[in-house]
Amino acid sequence: MMRGNAIVGQSGGPTAVINASLCGVIEACRQYPEIERCLGMRFGIQGFLESDVIDLYQEAPETIEALKRTPSSALGSCRYKLRDEDFPRLLEQLQRFNIRYVFLIGGNDTMDTIHRLEEFCRKQNYPMLGVGIPKTVDNDLFGTDHTPGYGSAARYVAISVRQAGMLARDMRRVDQFVIFQTVGRSAGWLAAASALAKSAEDDAPHIILVPERPFDRDKFLADVKRVYDKFGWCSVVCGEGITYPDGRPVSQATVTDQFSNVEFGAMGGTSAAMMLHRMISQTYGWRGEFQVCESLQMCAADRVSEIDLEEAYACGREAVRLASEGVSGMMVSIRRESSQPYRYRLDTVPLAEVAIKAKPMPDEFINAEGNYVTEAFLEYARPLVGPLPEYVRLKGHKVQA
Repeated sequence: MMRGNAIVGQSGGPTAVINASLCGVIEACRQYPEIERCLGMRFGIQGFLESDVIDLYQEAPETIEALKRTPSSALGSCRYKLRDEDFPRLLEQLQRFNIRYVFLIGGNDTMDTIHRLEEFCRKQNYPMLGVGIPKTVDNDLFGTDHTPGYGSAARYVAISVRQAGMLARDMRRVDQFVIFQTVGRSAGWLAAASALAKSAEDDAPHIILVPERPFDRDKFLADVKRVYDKFGWCSVVCGEGITYPDGRPVSQATVTDQFSNVEFGAMGGTSAAMMLHRMISQTYGWRGEFQVCESLQMCAADRVSEIDLEEAYACGREAVRLASEGVSGMMVSIRRESSQPYRYRLDTVPLAEVAIKAKPMPDEFINAEGNYVTEAFLEYARPLVGPLPEYVRLKGHKVQA
């Protein structure tokens, strides 16, 4: 191993378990005497450019351990797209802090960042090893069965939709429909997870709209009416990035971030859920509500999936182990070996295969009508989410006058 310092950063939106990966990195680094210090980027690569760096070995061991169950991004995050002129400055920073190991925890944009940095250092003959650690609630990274953070966010969605559905069912004399929007700009993994909430035919959700299928307004309204005629109310779950056949966002959002991604929901000042609400209300004259939880899905520490927590921590440790063996230019990945019982192993995938791209749900996970999921998806998602809370219903024995 090279002697020098390691540095770790977090980028993009948080997850409920991103700090478990951070904990794994810090604790694993301590096992290698060649790694003299484990440093932290405050606010990701943007903070590193500004020399906003902290010494994580100065933190109390109990603080590092407690990171496992601490939500949000403990180091601070950013959404900064590196410019060509940033790389000489980054090299100066690596040299200044004697950094030989770089670990970034994030999604596809983050993998692009570490991929470009690792390539630049190699071309400049600066000995540095860079390993990516997967994270995103969107679950849209290539090269891995799923991403740390998805299981907990999916659990949040499933529980929320189950509880909101119970409320809507019992309030159907007042509100005839409810719409729940999930994050995930180009993939419907989180919206699909809401199907785990259903145990009876009339349970929420009744309709699931994902970005992988073009939105058809007339078909949607007909589906809503069909459900209403059957149950007296309707639960709809939509991914934030659903679009019309011509690619226009249903949300009508036009604001973009530094990576040219459309800002959906509150970030873009509008939402698909609000537009769907408007369509239903204007067509049928019904009263209903829409729920846009935004980042709450990303940091609900009270609904963590235990397997998600375990895997996030393991990915952080694995990144350090890989670097200790001279591995660079790779992202840690998760390979599923079995769903029942659930078993997995850790593997690697080249950063170049992950950077920027987004992995959609496969066709086999979406029903033929394009408005719900299949049993194959439920088998995929159940072990990642874990058991959900069970609730009861009154039998409703009517009194005979």
